[in-house]
Amino acid sequence: MNILQILPKLDVGGVETGTIDLSKELIKRGHKVIVVSGGGLLVKNLIKMNVKHIELPVYKKSLFAIASSIKKLEAIIKDERVDIVHSRSRVPNIIAFFAARHVGAKFITTAHGYYSNHFVSRVTGWAKFVIVASSVIGRHMIEDFKVPHERVRLIPRGVDIDNFNFNAPEASSKSEYKIGVVGRITPIKGHGFFLQAIARVVRLFPKVKVLIVGDAPKDKPGYIENLKSLVKQLQIEKYVEFLGAQYDIPKIMSGLDLLVLPSIGQEAFGRVIIEAGASGVPVIATRIGGAIEIIEDGHTGILVRPGDILEMVNSIIRILKDRELSRAIAIEARKKIEKEYSLVKMAEDTIKVYEEACKKKSILVIKFGAIGDVMLIVPSLRVLKNHFSGAHISVLIGAKAKHILKNCPYVDELILYDKNDKDRGLKGLLKTAAILRRKNFDMSIDFQNNRTSHLISWLGAIPQRFGYDNKKLSFFVNKRIKYLNIKATPLAEQFRLLKSMKIDTMGASTYLEIWPSKEDFSYINALLKNAWVSDSQVLVGINIGSSRRWETKRWPLKNFARLSDMLAEKDIRVVLVGSNDAADLAKEFAKISSAKPVNAIGMTSITQLAALVTRCRVFITGDSAPMHVASSMGVDFIALFGPTDPARHFEPNEKGVVVRKDLKCSPCYKSKCRRNVCMENISVDEVYKLIMEKIKI
Repeated sequence: MNILQILPKLDVGGVETGTIDLSKELIKRGHKVIVVSGGGLLVKNLIKMNVKHIELPVYKKSLFAIASSIKKLEAIIKDERVDIVHSRSRVPNIIAFFAARHVGAKFITTAHGYYSNHFVSRVTGWAKFVIVASSVIGRHMIEDFKVPHERVRLIPRGVDIDNFNFNAPEASSKSEYKIGVVGRITPIKGHGFFLQAIARVVRLFPKVKVLIVGDAPKDKPGYIENLKSLVKQLQIEKYVEFLGAQYDIPKIMSGLDLLVLPSIGQEAFGRVIIEAGASGVPVIATRIGGAIEIIEDGHTGILVRPGDILEMVNSIIRILKDRELSRAIAIEARKKIEKEYSLVKMAEDTIKVYEEACKKKSILVIKFGAIGDVMLIVPSLRVLKNHFSGAHISVLIGAKAKHILKNCPYVDELILYDKNDKDRGLKGLLKTAAILRRKNFDMSIDFQNNRTSHLISWLGAIPQRFGYDNKKLSFFVNKRIKYLNIKATPLAEQFRLLKSMKIDTMGASTYLEIWPSKEDFSYINALLKNAWVSDSQVLVGINIGSSRRWETKRWPLKNFARLSDMLAEKDIRVVLVGSNDAADLAKEFAKISSAKPVNAIGMTSITQLAALVTRCRVFITGDSAPMHVASSMGVDFIALFGPTDPARHFEPNEKGVVVRKDLKCSPCYKSKCRRNVCMENISVDEVYKLIMEKIKI
């Protein structure tokens, strides 16, 4: 693999050291490594390893600098044929995200800190995988940044154990003990709290020398001056020495008798803990952040409450006086680090994440339309699942249609977009797009094909967006095909889009499916039993309604009534189905028909309807979702078409028969019509004859 790591600078620090250490291990395993940063003293370490370093101002926060760096990084990714872009800081995350997205490289981040939740930090969670060094940071990314659990990878930092000489504490006492605090000087590191503890320690145990290693951020030089003023106030100048930034950490560790990590704010990990453990230096750390995962209190180190000066004082004196305890802790810590925190283990685990990112695709199918339209994408979902073996397939779906795919074996996840209610308007669209960004899809397939679907896939930051060029904001779709001016079935049109993705659809089955549960069948059995329907009773299902928008799709109610009466004469019982919108039609039906149908209007969900349809010998319906339900369940059905074209909405099926009158005005796709002759001209006798042929009576 070709791997690019990007970070702000290559000066001293845990992030910087980790980048260099990982580069070393990746090269050993034959991978190509490029590092992009704003430069620094550690660049020479990369050059010694023959790692290519490219200097860009990726630490600058101005919009102009970020935009410029994005373009330059895109070119680097293309030129170096980068497979993985691994970003390690917040501003580089923004640059790397957009550059990798435009070029198609896999974007990985490492969350190195307990970030505050604002836009710049949120980009960390948009990666294919987010690597965290501790469970504390993992929970932070999941709970506060809403990163899905399945995209978080826990990989503790590792150290190159060969660089650290292990020297266990001696049993005899010493004339002076050196205590180190190693790390950047910022308020959360707890230096002030530690110095107050030292002021008490030296009164009880004066054989102490404190070494404070690290610098304050360049924009906050006052932090160090504040600490030096505190040292003077506490009158401990002769015990404390500020060493500034140090690059040879193994050498620093070799001279310490104790390392203290006095943090009072959340720490992502605590790299210096494992560096001390590798060197045989006992550690006292506050019970906060990643330290609690590395240190087993009293066994591989000592944990104290953050800000508890007295507990810190007692713990320091205890470690320095009890040499047997110090030695035992150092030995056990070294064992744990060799087992769990080696550089080799970290590198191997990281490479596994890279490989997973390259191999496992995450695909979004967009279809949040009507129930019947969603049912028609099932064969395409089946093709996608077979073609992309092991891929994670999600469907962006509307509230009314979510039950259709609830038990679908070709879908791993349903993402609800309730655009008519909870997700209404621009706010709902942006909220849903944010969810898509966090899920970091590799590609989207837009079967919805409207302005909203095109826009939401673009806002979701999906690199490859497949769809149709329909002039409805379709410029947001970067992998588009044109409609052909021919009549094609829904699946034929869908398969054209799949073919543009180089998916072989030849011979792919086009049968529809739906998956009612055992509970759905039990519910229908009880419903029919309460209606005094025996197991031997011949049933014919009739969908008497249509959506409110499409009254023209409805066969006249008088025709349904006459048909039901004719069937009743043959001892065939009718089951009326439909949504709550058809309740008034059912009442009118009862007035004009002498038949006694089973009235299931408004009493079934879509999957319960599927279970009910299986009890029918024949099912009669207009161009609506129940037609696809009957097709999915393999039941004989008769579809009555008027204003719409079966060539575009009916998927050919050996169980289904279309009845349609060939009129000049049809198909018109009008939702209202004074005459509605296309449906009026379908006679009761011809429908009755077809039913009898299918029942074979």
